[in-house]
Amino acid sequence: MVTDIICAAFMIIGTAFMFLGCVGILRMPDLLTRMQTATKPPTLGVFCLMVSAALYFPEIGVTIRVLAITLFVFLTAPVAAHMIGRAGYQVGVKFWKGTVMDELKDKYRGTSIDS
Repeated sequence: MVTDIICAAFMIIGTAFMFLGCVGILRMPDLLTRMQTATKPPTLGVFCLMVSAALYFPEIGVTIRVLAITLFVFLTAPVAAHMIGRAGYQVGVKFWKGTVMDELKDKYRGTSIDS
C-alpha cells in the first residue's frame, strides 16, 4: 500500500519533469536554452520513472535493468546535448537577443566545419 503511493508519487514527479521539459522546448528562445530544457528535466524524469518501476517490481532482474537504463540515459543525454550545442554553435545558429556573453567566440569563430 505504501509502496504503491511512493511509486505513484515518483511517476507523477517523473511525468511532470518530462512535461516541463517539453514545454521548455516550445517556450525557450534559442538553441542552447532549448537544448538545456530538452536534456536536464527529461533525464530527471526518466530517473523518477525508473525508481518507480524498481519499487513496484522488487525483483533483482528489474532493478538491474532499471540501473542500466538510468546509467545509459545519464551518460548519453549530456553528451548528446553537448554535441548538438557545439554543432549549432559552429554552424552559426543565432543566439537569443538577451544573451550577454559568448565565451567561445575566440575558440570557434572563423573556423570552418570542413577543416
